[in-house]
Amino acid sequence: MQKEWDVVVVGDIFTDLVMSGFVSWPQIGGEYFPQHFHREVGGGMAATGCGLARLGAKCAVIGVVGQNDNVWIKERLIRCGLNIDNLMIHQRESTGLTVSITSAKDRSLLTYDGANRRLPELIAEDGVRSIMARSKFVHIAYAFEPNALARLSDELKFHGCYVSVDVGWREAWLRNDDSLKALRNIELFMPNEREASTMTGQDDPEKILRVFQDKGLHAVALKLGERGSALLWKGSLYFSEAIKADTVDTTGAGDCFNAGFIYAWLLEMTPETCLHSGNICGALSTRALGGISAFPTRKELLEHQALRS
Repeated sequence: MQKEWDVVVVGDIFTDLVMSGFVSWPQIGGEYFPQHFHREVGGGMAATGCGLARLGAKCAVIGVVGQNDNVWIKERLIRCGLNIDNLMIHQRESTGLTVSITSAKDRSLLTYDGANRRLPELIAEDGVRSIMARSKFVHIAYAFEPNALARLSDELKFHGCYVSVDVGWREAWLRNDDSLKALRNIELFMPNEREASTMTGQDDPEKILRVFQDKGLHAVALKLGERGSALLWKGSLYFSEAIKADTVDTTGAGDCFNAGFIYAWLLEMTPETCLHSGNICGALSTRALGGISAFPTRKELLEHQALRS
């Protein structure tokens, strides 16, 4: 099948309300006033897709938004360089909403799924799956039911697509044994440390990756925050230190790591370079509020890669 896209990113999308600059971390029962506020398009689909497009990948997105703010969301994604022809509008439900309470080192998220709940129905449509099949690489930023995920990945692999998955913090999915079985069909799983620890019962990154290997996963890119990242790749383990950045907000940093890693993968770079590219994009994305505004350009990525050479 002729490939139209470098990457199709499928997943949930949110209006992110990002608040930062609290005198003390908010506690239950109190009222707290942030010094800074920013509205941004969020969710794994948006952050990873916008990052890939900014790096120069030909990228389309598939997701569902509500009637309330779809014009603003579409305009923002178009400015990032994304094809949004398959961004569907839910007639009754509002766009998903996330309130991000953030600091330079951590964040807490309050999330309403909203229109994202229709995404499994959308992906079941033949025309939508045909669009995904016309891509070299499909990144899934959504916790599809494990059996549905396995069927979808099998179909995409039949059409010559590489598939990666990052479900985010979906505790029930992470604790479901069927999820691990579904991931055996996936080329690349991209959890953060907390998610991976929940799935494996391990805290040490090397032990986490070895459990995934024992469970039959082929490649796992493990995001370790300030400690960088680690990778299980064809039975070998790789580790990459984090890079320094003037961090303002960590919202979306993991999704931006995904963009940098996938971009390097598409260019058939080494496992170490894929990890380092992910670290660069994840770290530099934290220089401003929200997960998109500070994502590096291709020129910035290449400059940071050169510093390591």
